[in-house]
Amino acid sequence: MPTNHLEGLDDQQRAAVVAPSGPVCVLAGAGTGKTRTITHRIAHLVSTGAHPVSEVLAVTFTTRAAGEMRLRLRSLGVPGVQARTFHSAALKQLRYFWPRAVGGPLWPVLDHKLRLVAIAARRANAGTDAATLRDLASEIEWSKATLAGPEQYLAAVAKHQRDTPLPAETVAKVFAGYEQAKQQAEQLDFDDLLLHTCAILEDDRDVAAEFRARYRSFVVDEYQDVTPLQQRLLDAWLGGRDTITVVGDANQTIYSFAGASPTYLLGFEKRYPNAEVVKLERDYRSTPQVVGLANRIIAGASGATTRYRLRLTAGRPDGPAATFDEHPDEPTEAAVVAAACAALIEAGTPAAEIAVLYRMNAQSQAYEDALSAEGVPYVVRGGERFFARPEVRQAITVLRGAGAAGADDDAAPPPLVARVRALLGPIGLSDEPPPAGALRDKWDSLLALVSLAEELAAAEPAATVPALVRELDQRAEAQHAPSALGVTLASLHSAKGLEWDAVFLVGLTDGTLPIQHAETPEEIEEERRLFYVGVTRARSRLALSWALSRTENGRRTRRRSRFLTGLAPDSARPDRTGRAPGRCRICGATLLAAAQIKSGRCANCPSSADPQLVDALRAWRKDRSSQASVPAFVVFSDATLLAIAERKPADNAALLAIPGIGRAKLDAYGTDVLEIVGRAAGNNS
Repeated sequence: MPTNHLEGLDDQQRAAVVAPSGPVCVLAGAGTGKTRTITHRIAHLVSTGAHPVSEVLAVTFTTRAAGEMRLRLRSLGVPGVQARTFHSAALKQLRYFWPRAVGGPLWPVLDHKLRLVAIAARRANAGTDAATLRDLASEIEWSKATLAGPEQYLAAVAKHQRDTPLPAETVAKVFAGYEQAKQQAEQLDFDDLLLHTCAILEDDRDVAAEFRARYRSFVVDEYQDVTPLQQRLLDAWLGGRDTITVVGDANQTIYSFAGASPTYLLGFEKRYPNAEVVKLERDYRSTPQVVGLANRIIAGASGATTRYRLRLTAGRPDGPAATFDEHPDEPTEAAVVAAACAALIEAGTPAAEIAVLYRMNAQSQAYEDALSAEGVPYVVRGGERFFARPEVRQAITVLRGAGAAGADDDAAPPPLVARVRALLGPIGLSDEPPPAGALRDKWDSLLALVSLAEELAAAEPAATVPALVRELDQRAEAQHAPSALGVTLASLHSAKGLEWDAVFLVGLTDGTLPIQHAETPEEIEEERRLFYVGVTRARSRLALSWALSRTENGRRTRRRSRFLTGLAPDSARPDRTGRAPGRCRICGATLLAAAQIKSGRCANCPSSADPQLVDALRAWRKDRSSQASVPAFVVFSDATLLAIAERKPADNAALLAIPGIGRAKLDAYGTDVLEIVGRAAGNNS
């Protein structure tokens, strides 16, 4: 046996690698070298003669994970092992067995099911807008993943107490119509690949015997996320045998909304009483500070997953303590995070090693704005940039049309925010949010546009819909900068399996994390695990934050997430630079509002700004924004200009001390600003 299959492994990893052929359950915590361990285990099984390469089938959930597994196996000298996703493995098997078991060539696989869903939705008198169709498609996928056909859908919804995007009876009709249309077209969807493979192996003894003679050892990654359909396929593959290795972490079970269930991982020992269970608990990814916080989060969990709870130990040296920051409003929170990202990049951290993670995709808008204003490149993972989203483009088109039409000559126009809500109502902004899904994502995006209207109305009480459209166009234009190798913006779900040097977990308020529609104890616990997943993405730097209001100067009615109880200090109120709250340089009062923090004074204390200097700075900003073809706020916001005029910085260090001015803006505009301030000082001397 080549010694490199065991070299460099810790005792826990080595125990997993050398365990018998099966059944084996490897409980692998975040950052514990899971992929390294299971690939070394496969290499060990092959090199010791337990199974030749051709007998091993390894399955996981993403093509990225399967590709990484194949690369590592190749480097270990076992390039012939099949490492695939469930669907890829099933498709390969169907192509081989279909002509014999069913007859004729395999039916083509649908690239996108929405066309057939739309046909079925029209026949069922259901909505056919894009968000509704996506939700209907997701319901069909969930139902098939839980082994419920159209006839069983209503019972399955009742059993799982599932919120449905449309009345359950309507969804069932669409589901039945979709299956009928697919059958008539002789096409398969991705779930059918698994279902038909199961059926062939269960019903055709000759096919099953041939398959089981070929594959005798199975390795399943991310076993906590298997669905009933995937488990049925595993059972069909095994055919009563127990030569299986499963790898999972009950602490990272976050996909129950898609039909996944930790039941199979939690019940593995009951199903296989002779199973060997190995725990991997040494975290090589994160510092002791990150690992300690993660352990404290999951220690508060309850329910069935606690039976396989892992307590991680850190394998890295000490790093900085996690920070907890409370902000008065979301714009301030986003500005602080963007400034911190700029500072990290300036200090040498690559932008691609920084992530901002949030619970809902609609939360990205504030961070896209703030990073753009700081000149920090970014990429949105798992979704489109805010202003590129179909619902946002549709909403802006509606607002633009209403602005062009104008208001009745005989009637005073309603306030901006009320007008925007009325215009967006017909396209999805209902009074109450829909349940989770594409319709909820659309609703959240529309609500974010209302927040922008509230910001504009607060700054300009007489603002109109055309003024809002101009503001939205400017913001969208400002975000067209190249974003290669930028800071990652991602939802917590899309961040699973990834890691960064620095992670900002934002928007940690009750109603967001845990999400508002999480009501049962099981749903709350899944939200806690989602929080745990977010924390464990960080290697060394971790910042957690929340805002008390959605809009600047709005009512501070929010409260921080219940998951922070016992973790965050009661006095976590930084200014926009991440420091402790500022004090008014005139009266000494604590400053919380972003504009006050920038200027260093309360709103009620007199400004020391020279009006002529303010005018000169505004004129310069207008010229620079015109030259660069960007909105004025991308150069400097009004609050930053006022802060410059009040503080009258004399050098680069003084400029950098103004919250919101980072190294990028100093390099771009510092010389001009100091020259303008110097001229004003000379004129007044």
